[in-house]
Amino acid sequence: MDGAPACDAHRWVVLYDGECDLCKWLLAGILRWDRASRLRPLALRSAEADAMLCDLESDERMASWHLVSPSGERSSAGAALSRVLALLPGGALPAAATQRFPALTERAYEWVADHRSTVSKLVPAASKRRAHARVRGCEQARGQR
Repeated sequence: MDGAPACDAHRWVVLYDGECDLCKWLLAGILRWDRASRLRPLALRSAEADAMLCDLESDERMASWHLVSPSGERSSAGAALSRVLALLPGGALPAAATQRFPALTERAYEWVADHRSTVSKLVPAASKRRAHARVRGCEQARGQR
């Protein structure tokens, strides 16, 4: 699937639900792992995200996270996981595993997405606050490059 090209010619855009504590907590872990700053987080409910996902209806946009390559190629839901992992240092093996079992990866993604409120309750509030601050900081720092 294709979206509009990402604004930075060298970074991938991760579109996520900015109102989901679990989403931000998981994204913060990915951003911490992304030591080369190859990823730029962007909340789904932003004008820039709307432009990048203009070919999708609102409910399709919000149904999952999306990864947009610097050339504008888009992956969503479980399919985006292997692509993100491949971008991270040491992520080649987990990326290969998720690519080898795409149906299982998709089912796991859907399960977490469907149960995110329940799973989120397992994450300590302090962890969620730190994750929120990390994601917000990365949005500001990486959005200005």
